[in-house]
Amino acid sequence: MSKLLIVDDDQELLTVLVGFLSQQKHTVEVAINGFSAMDLLAVSEFDAIVLDVGLPDINGIELCQELRARKNLTPIIMLTGLSSIDDKEKGLDCGADDYLTKPFSFKELAARINALIRRYSRVYSEVLTSGEIVLDPKKHQVTKGGHAVHLLPIDFALLEFFMRNPQQSFSNEAIVAKVWPSDSEATDDAVRSAVRRLRVHFDDPSGESKSIIENQKRVGYRFLGRGHCG
Repeated sequence: MSKLLIVDDDQELLTVLVGFLSQQKHTVEVAINGFSAMDLLAVSEFDAIVLDVGLPDINGIELCQELRARKNLTPIIMLTGLSSIDDKEKGLDCGADDYLTKPFSFKELAARINALIRRYSRVYSEVLTSGEIVLDPKKHQVTKGGHAVHLLPIDFALLEFFMRNPQQSFSNEAIVAKVWPSDSEATDDAVRSAVRRLRVHFDDPSGESKSIIENQKRVGYRFLGRGHCG
């Protein structure tokens, strides 16, 4: 599951695109202009940005340039109704990673998003494994010791985030920014509750082994897992 930001002022396209990408198990947020996008990016992290060139305030090329100037390296796919080579070159020269001309196939867009995320992700696998825990992002399935584990969507997203970043420490704020939608108003209690639910599912019930998720005082959490991850 990936967290995507779509920046476009075409409400009809947004509605259909959000529905399609959500069916692909992505968490999707939208901004209808450049300034709204900047506000979202100031408080949340995304795995990829789908950015329309023709925005009503700051255009997509200017927004892309601004993001890159701020050292934001989130993969960006530019969308536009323009088809000339010059326009495509401007989009790529400003720091975009890929380019699609409207109208486009939703399946092609999804494939390009997945390709960019694979390219830029430090820890990526179609199937993530940590000991007895196996997480399949594409099928949206988790098993432990071969038995299916049914998780809430936010718990699935948190487990996937942890498994992609094993042995790394994250504060509650960093976890919320990466996993929760920015409009969810998630609190520290929400993170603690999700961690607690994962521990119920995956920790050794005998208590003889350490938890898969380590509490780090005044820091946050670190995913220890079970054996190899990734």
